[in-house]
Amino acid sequence: MAGYEPDILENGLKVIFCGLNPGMSTESSGHSFSTPSNRFWTVLHLAGFTDERLEPKDERRLLAYGCGLTTAVRRPTRRASEITAGEFRDARTGLEGRICNLAPRAIAFLGKRALAEMLQVNDTTWGRQPFDFGGVPAWVLPNPSGLNRGFSLDALVRAYSACRLAIEG
Repeated sequence: MAGYEPDILENGLKVIFCGLNPGMSTESSGHSFSTPSNRFWTVLHLAGFTDERLEPKDERRLLAYGCGLTTAVRRPTRRASEITAGEFRDARTGLEGRICNLAPRAIAFLGKRALAEMLQVNDTTWGRQPFDFGGVPAWVLPNPSGLNRGFSLDALVRAYSACRLAIEG
């Protein structure tokens, strides 16, 4: 992936948002959540994580807001359904190690699938999980992808706001 860095991380962040994997648009643009229909940047702003709506090209500025980005699986795909359960299971140790070493206040998985596959469970709940991941509180938030129309913008903002308030509180 020319110019694409999958991790925007540093020690002691408030939260690390963990996507499933890079999409092809990420690979081609070199920036996370770069598809125009993706609501990530709008939701972060409306939920109070940032005081302005950032653009994908501004992704490194997330660090100034105490937020980071990573992906569970590094392989880019057209659709997340192309990732196998085994790829998620294989990625668990590395991701837990990164989180443990960076010691954020929380990790927020964007969608249920990565965490459920890593834990080898049928499903997880939305919101704060009853366990830690990598030694920090784990959250599962709805994926802001434009393909995920099961959640309105208002519902996404409510979920992300609840996470922010809990982390900051």
